[in-house]
Amino acid sequence: MNAVVSPAPAPVPLPEDKARQLDRLLDGLAPHQLYWVAAHSAALAARLPLATAPKAETAASERVTVLYGSQTGNARRIAEQLGKRLEAAGLAVRLVRADAYPQRELAQERYLAVVISTQGEGEPPDDARGLVEFIAGRRAPRLPSLQFTVLGLGDSSYPQFCAIGRQLDERLAELGGTRLVALGEADVDIDAVAAPWTNKVLERAGEVVAKAPSPAVRVPNLQAVPSRILHSREQPFEATVLANQRIVSRDSEREVRHLELSLEGSGLDYAPGDALGVWPQNPSALVRQWLEVLRLDGDTEVSHEGRSLPLTRWLGSERELTRPTRSFVAAHAATSGSDDLTHVLQPERAAEFARLLAEYQPIDLLRRYRGAWTADALVAALRPLTPRLYSIASSTKVVGEEVHLTVATVDYRAHGEPHWGAASSFLAASDEDTRVPVFIEPNERFRLPADPSRDIIMIGPGTGVAPFRAFVQERREIAASGRNWLLFGNRHFNLDFLYQLEWQDAIKQGALHRLDLAFSRDEADKVYVQHRLREHGRELYAWLKDGAHLYVCGDATHMAKDVHAALIDVAVTHGGQSPEDAKAWLADLLQQGRYARDVY
Repeated sequence: MNAVVSPAPAPVPLPEDKARQLDRLLDGLAPHQLYWVAAHSAALAARLPLATAPKAETAASERVTVLYGSQTGNARRIAEQLGKRLEAAGLAVRLVRADAYPQRELAQERYLAVVISTQGEGEPPDDARGLVEFIAGRRAPRLPSLQFTVLGLGDSSYPQFCAIGRQLDERLAELGGTRLVALGEADVDIDAVAAPWTNKVLERAGEVVAKAPSPAVRVPNLQAVPSRILHSREQPFEATVLANQRIVSRDSEREVRHLELSLEGSGLDYAPGDALGVWPQNPSALVRQWLEVLRLDGDTEVSHEGRSLPLTRWLGSERELTRPTRSFVAAHAATSGSDDLTHVLQPERAAEFARLLAEYQPIDLLRRYRGAWTADALVAALRPLTPRLYSIASSTKVVGEEVHLTVATVDYRAHGEPHWGAASSFLAASDEDTRVPVFIEPNERFRLPADPSRDIIMIGPGTGVAPFRAFVQERREIAASGRNWLLFGNRHFNLDFLYQLEWQDAIKQGALHRLDLAFSRDEADKVYVQHRLREHGRELYAWLKDGAHLYVCGDATHMAKDVHAALIDVAVTHGGQSPEDAKAWLADLLQQGRYARDVY
């Protein structure tokens, strides 16, 4: 009788710890649940940017590691594009998000491309904090065999433009690395720098990196699940506005609106925590101001980079008019001949330049420092209009093929003139049936816990509460057993309590277990969410020690820093930690994904 020989088990393309985690998650699932997991995994694989089939391990000397740190998704997008093109050129590629990168492997790297953004006042994105600290610290290894390149992403309307990219570039060279390609510094018009940088990386990598061998591992035939993603940043979907209503009192100092848009037929899908990208149009009143101040004819045809449009079109939908940049300030200093503008651009006057960026829109500079611009020169000097990202305030499990937003309208007077924001004014003025160009920007680091029994703590003052509306909707629909705690703050209880009736209803239904409020203008002493954190520090620390996930959404400049400081105080006061240990504890929570921030 012939013996039956069992086939050798297929190689497991997972690290041992990940394989164990997967086994624990799958343990006890019914067959229909396992089939769902398989289908869901296949659907995710169809959407991934790089091939995820098992491959033979490639030595560090034969591959390019593409490493990215991204807060809003732009660095991830550029890194994925680079990875695709390197693979298409026949090179072995490892694409890794910074917080998933094994730091011990840095010493073995031979070819490294880093794409990283700079946030706020010269800070790394949350997913790269640990890696940036490691490379900057004393434990970083010497790297005499490393060839590297860095692309920094930033916004020149902030003083610390591309600071993190520069720091990494300098530090990797200091550790002994050799630049494969010189540092790239991309402004909001990312592709203007990213495209030539990518081409140079491809050229140099093709010269020095060995071609990847064909995969040695055979992959069983799987039925591919076709991707339904038909629209993207470059090809947005024209979403129809279904509802647009003010959700603060008429007496409120700030207008906040709730918008509902239809995604029917788009193929777009999103998860709670993702953002909606909106391609805006500049307010027509602002365009008229520019034409009047500069005494230009809006019908003038302007040709730029292979396109010819009337000046009104360039200013209305193609060029950034509301955010000043260093490059435009420098151009206007030259055009106007202003010594004041020239002086404020000097490195030693960084604080004064930062105040200028914060207090002035470009139109203010045009009025104050008169200059004779031509239409052609103006279009060339202004950076392209870019999409704005808004945290999504809905769960598809509740709203279906819709997406909801919470938008604070930028509309104020300064220097004796009215001022507007581009996207917020565009959305505020969108009547029902208006078409809005949109796309989904995934945010993998701002996700609900995979385990629905985990408690969550949500800190979202003002419009920062938007994603937590989606969180609560989602958790209610999946009958999550974990508790939900929301801390919300704004100016006045009677005027600015966003989604008040919904939160009250959620409490009644048991979908929201705790709600703490901070209305800063209702008391003699201003009270903010960070004060509530300290006030309820004992309970907060207990939740976190028991495994709760903590989320923060909103202003990065002040609120997020104040909340972080309050969390350190809570760990010191109620956890008995030293300030240094408390900081390390929070850093560890960030690394684990249990402390997630969506700040802007």
